[in-house]
Amino acid sequence: MSTAHHSRKSPYRRCGMREDEQPTCDGHQEVVLVGADGQEQRVCPAHGAALWLTNPALRFSAKTRTEAIAAAMRQAFGGSR
Repeated sequence: MSTAHHSRKSPYRRCGMREDEQPTCDGHQEVVLVGADGQEQRVCPAHGAALWLTNPALRFSAKTRTEAIAAAMRQAFGGSR
């Protein structure tokens, strides 16, 4: 049996746009959006959907897992969960 200390931290960091009074935030950053200038934004799928819909210059980074993109598209277009 290992005595090594295991971190209890979540593997996901908090959404870069998270505000405690914003109930639309999923909380964890999974989506990486890239602007025309190459700047990355790491956000939750809910904020990723909102940003992607309102800013046509943003694109999903190759760093974003397909499951996270699917979650953002469900948020954007109201698909089933």
